[in-house]
Amino acid sequence: MRFYNHQHKYYCGVDLHARKMYVCILNAKGKVVVHKNIKTDPELFFELIFPYLEDIAVGVECVFCWYWLADLCAEHQIRFVLGHALYMKAIHGGKTKNDKIDSYKLATLLRGGNFPTAYAYPAKWRATRDLLRRRMYIVRRSAELLAHIQNTNTQYNLPAFRKKLTRKYNHDGVAERFEIPDVQKSVEADLAMINALNQVLKKLEWHIEKSARQHDYHTLYLLRSIPGVGQILALVILYEIHDIKRFARVQEFSSYARLVRPAKESDGKWAGHSNKKIGNHHLKWAIKEAAMLFLRESAQAKYYVSKLERKYNKGKALGIFTHKLGRSVYFMLKNREAFDMKKFFDL
Repeated sequence: MRFYNHQHKYYCGVDLHARKMYVCILNAKGKVVVHKNIKTDPELFFELIFPYLEDIAVGVECVFCWYWLADLCAEHQIRFVLGHALYMKAIHGGKTKNDKIDSYKLATLLRGGNFPTAYAYPAKWRATRDLLRRRMYIVRRSAELLAHIQNTNTQYNLPAFRKKLTRKYNHDGVAERFEIPDVQKSVEADLAMINALNQVLKKLEWHIEKSARQHDYHTLYLLRSIPGVGQILALVILYEIHDIKRFARVQEFSSYARLVRPAKESDGKWAGHSNKKIGNHHLKWAIKEAAMLFLRESAQAKYYVSKLERKYNKGKALGIFTHKLGRSVYFMLKNREAFDMKKFFDL
């Protein structure tokens, strides 16, 4: 957990919502100079903080609508601090909770150096990252449709499909294998939606690859040097990390990517694991997927994991291998080096 501990003359806490925002501004001594509920409007907000622009920090909790406020602060060179939503226990744990109290608590935490920070993703890369996440949503909807067809096929005890149904040219005769007309209609609907989603994905991926060339093509090349990692998976890893320099140590990167299990301990006694959801689940998925593709491509990786399985169980072995790959990604990007198979297995 990181805290914002820079000193300013004024501290602004914003309890932000889609239509309303409660703004609280404290001076360096902790006195409230502004405490007002306004419409969520850039002009109204800028007018409210204008008298304090000399030296002010604006803090807001990481909710879905923080983009415009971060961009406004960047435009006017105002210090913007994004608060980590899961660490804001001082806000959510009070006996009485409302927008007025929350905005005051945000400003107080900011002033006292106890404001837990999240990463404010830069506007230049943000839209492409969100588009990649949207692509993943569409891919999963397509996978759900494929799973429904497979389940329906199993329900009626029919022979397994010999060809992959992800391809349109393998859809001929799929619905006709079911005798009941309503079942046929259901499968036809699934196939039609899969074809439509595949067309959307094809255009989406072309646009994403075009955008990525303008940002950091060399890093993309480094990530693609990992066996089994293709263009899209490399893009996901690139855009979820953005800048490897924001992680001072490999341990911080592993924690952010959810590759480690945080332990709770008190009085020298182990009390289980906690905070498993803190971190970037998109990056976790991407590195786990890269590990599975690496295993598929490399006989040496399969042998390495099989040795771990003899010492641990299968799940633990895959977890160790994924963590090892995550650490390799960190050092690859930090040192600007391509993936080295020999170095990976020697370490």
